[in-house]
Amino acid sequence: MKTAALIPARYASTRLPAKLVQDLGGISVIQRTYVSTLATGVFDEVWVVTDHEKIREQILDLGGKVYFSQRPHESGSDRIAEALEVVDADLIVNVQGDEPFQDGKSLMDLVAAFDRPKVKMASLMCRISEDEAYNPNAVKVVIDEKSNAIYFSRSPIPFNRERREDIFYWKHIGVYAYTRELLQEFTSWPKGNLEQIEMLEQLRLIERGVSIKMVETTHQAIAIDTKEDLDRARNFLKSIL
Repeated sequence: MKTAALIPARYASTRLPAKLVQDLGGISVIQRTYVSTLATGVFDEVWVVTDHEKIREQILDLGGKVYFSQRPHESGSDRIAEALEVVDADLIVNVQGDEPFQDGKSLMDLVAAFDRPKVKMASLMCRISEDEAYNPNAVKVVIDEKSNAIYFSRSPIPFNRERREDIFYWKHIGVYAYTRELLQEFTSWPKGNLEQIEMLEQLRLIERGVSIKMVETTHQAIAIDTKEDLDRARNFLKSIL
């Protein structure tokens, strides 16, 4: 099964303008995401899918593959689905463009979930504290006994009614893997009611009865949304060089 990582890279951003082209240790954020994804060795191909010439030029400068979006898109999944016009792969992994430090083991475990023939989609999760679970920016997921997602929410789920000390929470990490066919089908569906309430696109699949296999990781990705996040990423990079 041929596997491709597709990195959606929209130029516009609200909290940190042009965040993907900000400097991060001598190259841009999007360049570092591309390089770290390629360096995992998990994928047959790595592509950046963008709507902006500056990002396109930066990836081409690295000798990378770029698909330039021809249409506006509301989500990263929609953006990479358009790129399937030129990307020939059976399994597609959506790697977030603003997460520059990709973890090879996590991505390898994610792809390995498709060794089970019934798996059509998979994603990552990690354990978090109850305090972090109350942050609406940290999306939580609850799973069944087979590690399939039951529901995703910005609220703390499950609700700890009895104030037990032995429970923990799963945080959803937004790296998705899909079969080619499911990605194409998913992005053709209209938004569901739950998706519009929580503003979480994965709920579109839950509402349609699609199983999402959740894969545990201990890797805590650094996602860059604000200037503070960028400073944290710069400090982390200095600590590992």
